[in-house]
Amino acid sequence: MPNDLFSILDWSIIGGYLLLTTWVGHLLKGKQATIDDFFLGGRTLPWQAVSGSIIATEISGVTFIGVPGIVYAMNGNFTYLQWGIGSILARVLVGVFFVKFFYSKNCYSPYDFMGQQLGKWVKVLATILFSLGSILGQSVRVLVAALPLTIITGIDMGWCILIIGLFAIGWTCLGGMRTVIWTDVMQFFLFTVGGLVALFVIINQLNGGWSDFITTAGEAGKFQIFDTRFEANLKFTIWVAILAVPFQNLSAFGVDQLNAQRIFCCKNPSDARKAIIFSSVGQLLTMLMLLVGAGLFVYYKEFPPAEWQSLLFNKSNDYVFPTWIVTNLPDGVRGLILAGVFAAAISSLDSILAALSQTSLSIISKSPLETAAQQKAYLFKSKIMVVIWGILLSGFTWMLFTSKDKISILPLAFGLTSYTMGPMLGIFLVAILGKCNKLGLILGVVTSLCLTAILRTDIYSLIASLDFINASRIGSNLGRLPTLDWSSETQKLTPLFADVWMWPVGCILTIAGGYLPTLFRASAKIQPSTEK
Repeated sequence: MPNDLFSILDWSIIGGYLLLTTWVGHLLKGKQATIDDFFLGGRTLPWQAVSGSIIATEISGVTFIGVPGIVYAMNGNFTYLQWGIGSILARVLVGVFFVKFFYSKNCYSPYDFMGQQLGKWVKVLATILFSLGSILGQSVRVLVAALPLTIITGIDMGWCILIIGLFAIGWTCLGGMRTVIWTDVMQFFLFTVGGLVALFVIINQLNGGWSDFITTAGEAGKFQIFDTRFEANLKFTIWVAILAVPFQNLSAFGVDQLNAQRIFCCKNPSDARKAIIFSSVGQLLTMLMLLVGAGLFVYYKEFPPAEWQSLLFNKSNDYVFPTWIVTNLPDGVRGLILAGVFAAAISSLDSILAALSQTSLSIISKSPLETAAQQKAYLFKSKIMVVIWGILLSGFTWMLFTSKDKISILPLAFGLTSYTMGPMLGIFLVAILGKCNKLGLILGVVTSLCLTAILRTDIYSLIASLDFINASRIGSNLGRLPTLDWSSETQKLTPLFADVWMWPVGCILTIAGGYLPTLFRASAKIQPSTEK
C-alpha cells in the first residue's frame, strides 16, 4: 500500500512546510487593529500577491489532483481547457466594469453594494445564496483533497479533517486576509514547481522520453482541445465556453465573495483591475496539470499499475496522481508536493472562512464602528465567527465523508453553481441599475432555482438514498419531465440538458423578474404625458 512508502523525511517535510507557512503568515500579517485590516488587508496588498491568491484559490487541491485524473481517464482529453476562453473574457469584464462599482462605495463585499443600491433585503438574499453554495462546495473541496491524502499517508480521515480545520482557523484568525493571501501565494508557487517536477520526471521515466509522450498521448486523442458539437447535454464544448462560462466566471470572480473579497484588498481600482485580469495566467497552470495527466496516461500504459494501484484507480481517478507521486518520486520531494496538497485543502477552507465570517456578521451585527474600542469589539466577533464557521464546515466535511457511499457528493456540490451563480449575477446587474421590483426579483430567483432543480437529479438522489423510499417509482415519474430520462434497465435518471446552461438562463430570469416589471410601470407612467 502507498502509505508504507511514506517516509519519516516526508512527514518531516509536511510538518515543516505547514509550520513555515504559518510563520510566514505571522510575519506578513501586519497590524490587526480594525476590520479593514482583518477583512481587506488594510487595502494595502500588492496586486501581484492578490492575483496569485486568486489563482491559488481557483486551482486548489481539487484541480491539482483532479485535472490529471480527468485526462488519465479513458476518454479524457484537453477539452476542459476550452473553458479558459470564457474565463479570461469574464475576468477582463470584471476588471473593466465591476471593480469601479466596488470602489465607488465603501464596500466589504458585493452584497454590501447590492444592499446599498436596492435595500438590505437584497443583501440578505444574495448572502444566503452565497452561503448555501459555499458551505457544500468548499466542504467537498476539502473532502476531495483529504480522501487521497488519507489513503497515501495513512492518516485517519477524522484526523486529516481535524488538522485541515485547525490550520484553516488558525491561519485566518492569525492575520485575516493578509495571511490568507500570502499563504495562497506560497501554494501557487508550490503548485507550479510541483507540477513542473512531476511532468519532467514522468517524461524522463518513459522509454522514449518526449517523443514517446507526444506520440502515444496524441494517438489516444489526449491533446484534443476543441469540441464543436452542439449537443444540449455536453459540458466541455466551444459553445459552452463562449456562451455559458462567461456568466459563471463573471459571478465567480465578480460577485462570489470567495474571490471578490481579494479584489477589495488592493490599494486602488487600477491595482484591483490588474489583479483580476492578470489572474488569467492561472490557465497556464491548468494546462500544466493537463499535461501531467497525459503523461500519467502514457506512463501507466507502458508500466501497467500494480493490482493495489488498479483497485485505487477504479475507485476514483483522483487517486492516480497522488499514487504516482508516492511510488515514483524520491523521499522528501514527494513529501513536499503532498504538503502542497495538504496546504491547498487548508487554503480552500481558510479562504471561505474569511468570506463567510464577513458576510454573515455584516447581517447579524448592528454595532457602530466609530471608535477604536468598537472596532476592536467587532474584530473579536469576526474571529469568533471564523471559529464557528470553521467548526461547522469541518463537521460538514466529515458528514459528507460518512454519507459519500449513499449520495453522489461531488455532482451535488459542484452542481450547486448551476443553482446560485446565475441568480447572484442577475441580482448584481439589477443592483447596478439602482432599482428593482422586489416581488419580481424574488420570483425570478425562485423560477431559476426551480428550473435548475428539474434539469438536475440532486433532489432525486437525496430522496432515493432513503431506505423507505421507492426510488424506481419516483424516478419513472420524474423521467416524464422533458428535461430528464429514466432507464428502467439501469434504474438511472439521466439529465438531457447540461446544467451549465443555467448560468446564463438563471441570470436572465433574475434580471427579467427584477427589472422588467419596473420598466413596464415606468412606461405606463410616461405614456399619458406623451399623448398630451
